[in-house]
Amino acid sequence: MNKFEQLGLSESLLKAILDLGFENPTEVQEKAIPLLLEKDTDMVALAQTGTGKTAAFGFPLIQKIDANNRNTQALILSPTRELCLQITNEIKNYSKYEKGINVVAVYGGASITEQARDIKRGAQIIVATPGRMQDMINRGLVNISQINYCILDEADEMLNMGFYEDIVNILSTSPDEKSTWLFSATMPQEVARIAKQFMHEPLEITVGAKNSGSSTVSHEFYLVNARDRYEALKRLADANPDIFSVVFCRTKRDTQAVAEKLIEDGYSAAALHGDLSQAQRDGVMKSFRGRQIQMLVATDVAARGIDVDSITHVVNYQLPDEIETYNHRSGRTGRAGKLGTSIVIVTKSELRKISSIERIIKQKFEEKTIPSGIEICEIQLLHLANKIKDTEVDHEIDNYLPAINNVLEGLSKEELIKKMVSVEFNRFIAYYKKNRDITNQSSGSERRDDRDGAARPNNNGGATRYFVNIGSRDNFDWMSLKDYLKETLDLGRDDVFKVDVKEGFSFFNTDPEHTDKVMEVLNNVQLEGRRINVEISKNDGGGRRDHNGRSSGGGFGGGRSSAPRREGSGGGFRSDRNSAPREGGFRSDRNSAPREGGFRSSAPRSEGGSDRAPRRSESFGDSPRPRRPRRD
Repeated sequence: MNKFEQLGLSESLLKAILDLGFENPTEVQEKAIPLLLEKDTDMVALAQTGTGKTAAFGFPLIQKIDANNRNTQALILSPTRELCLQITNEIKNYSKYEKGINVVAVYGGASITEQARDIKRGAQIIVATPGRMQDMINRGLVNISQINYCILDEADEMLNMGFYEDIVNILSTSPDEKSTWLFSATMPQEVARIAKQFMHEPLEITVGAKNSGSSTVSHEFYLVNARDRYEALKRLADANPDIFSVVFCRTKRDTQAVAEKLIEDGYSAAALHGDLSQAQRDGVMKSFRGRQIQMLVATDVAARGIDVDSITHVVNYQLPDEIETYNHRSGRTGRAGKLGTSIVIVTKSELRKISSIERIIKQKFEEKTIPSGIEICEIQLLHLANKIKDTEVDHEIDNYLPAINNVLEGLSKEELIKKMVSVEFNRFIAYYKKNRDITNQSSGSERRDDRDGAARPNNNGGATRYFVNIGSRDNFDWMSLKDYLKETLDLGRDDVFKVDVKEGFSFFNTDPEHTDKVMEVLNNVQLEGRRINVEISKNDGGGRRDHNGRSSGGGFGGGRSSAPRREGSGGGFRSDRNSAPREGGFRSDRNSAPREGGFRSSAPRSEGGSDRAPRRSESFGDSPRPRRPRRD
């Protein structure tokens, strides 16, 4: 007996379920469906991505819709175009035996007039992205004043993408007496605020612990130098020959660049990001679902529409800014009861994030090392042998065997195997013979769970230190300067650190991988009409000081600047406000640079200093979520 029959679903829905091949309901379906069918109620359902939430609200919604009434009765909000289309297709599949039920998808990037026309013809269920839905309401193209049901799917992700105001406006336009069903993987403050404002005594169901990761996903991280990040990605792909993965990057630019590099290096890869047209995105996803693509390199926003049960690995090429986003990423694998692996490639400056994620998902990461060339060759060799063994013989070749035997005559079985394997295997041997193995870093004592800066080494740990000619006289303290640099450079919240603000200048650090970007971008930026000048400082800013203010890491006094000489600057100490004095030098006038951390000045205190003012923790999981640009 199909267990869906015990949930109270109609015969037409059970017939559709049978066609879809569903046998047993997932936990969230088993908990939600009977409650939603029993009565009209508000509900908050917390469950990870990939646990069957669409069916959990889709089945009871279809059963409650009046097919004879052509007016809009239900609105489903989802964060992205891909997910909007995915939900629409699934609702259509579920309702295939329900005559008269129409479902319309409303999303950006398509004709708004055609979508309005489809709704006017009669759409009992609208599936929409918040931005496009708000646009249609503003234009008077849709009426949701009489809806009976409103479903917020992936609510945390919608709010994380900056849709809070749109969602509030849409819910305010809908009737108070409707039933609201909120489905989310996590429950951040913004989601709780929506529930409190627009829901009345909602029932709550939770699958697993709140905000926790899926039990079918294992988590592992690889600690490497920043310069080895891409090489590490390639080696991990080679060490997993059957990999079918989503590789996550933070920006569209990085996504495209990594995908292009992988393709150039012979990997089956493609990029998925917001700059692609809808037709291009559909083509990429079709190829990925058909397994013509093994490595799909994607941004977080674009990946929201990926619904493929057989993904073996999620690779975090770059960690996201928000822990909740990591949860969504890892939820791409380990679906439909299958096991999956979430891989994180990190540098030492990012180790603190690993500990923060562990606390939230309530699972431990396993620290692993990048396999050596010899190990990869062995893995690939055995994989090839198994592939040959499991290959089904097409007897169409029987007619050609005599000629083939003549060509291979005189070769022993051992020689024949060696030659056959070498045809496929030689490229791995050749590549790994001439390429060095990656130096695996050790986390050691770096993995600590304390406040901001806990995972930073006592010195720069390979980071690049910069001098920049803006400071407190430009109305910056270390926090506002850090925010300004992150926004200007389009970097993550932990990519800029050790920010120290003086009166007419400042110092800050990034990982070496960002050096070119910092120099290129900042040296072409103007602040209130004055050109920003940034140079690399040779002092790490981390030396100890004696009682005379001398730094153990550098000299004392006003000698030659350690910053790189620019054309025409001369070789002596420069005192103009755009020049870079030696970090650690004696302060000679208001525009020259004192030794960082030497004599205490009245400038705002530096990030991580022992005398800083109390503030909200900036640890990876504690800070308020930054408002993201709204995207459809």
